Amino acid sequence: MKKLLMIAMLCASMMTQAAGDAENGKLISYTCTGCHGIPFQMNAYPSYHVPRLGGQNEAYLALALKAYRSGERSHPTMVAQAANLTDQDIADIAAYFTSLTE
Repeated sequence: MKKLLMIAMLCASMMTQAAGDAENGKLISYTCTGCHGIPFQMNAYPSYHVPRLGGQNEAYLALALKAYRSGERSHPTMVAQAANLTDQDIADIAAYFTSLTE
């Protein structure tokens, strides 16, 4: 049931999401690349892999950032990073990372 809800939310997000500006996303996502742009990056504690974002699904990235912004997802660094992002900022960042190929 939870999977179906996430799929429905993803589809709705894809249909209503503002078009992202990848060029602006590149400018405002510079802090993201500090962790997400480094191959094989690991956080020291707790130890976990930091996912690369280049080429990721645009709707998924936007949905994830909105979940961090709302507190639905609870990673302290990501919550802090997303807290002040507007919906357009999120669309722009998602468009930028989607435009990258690995």
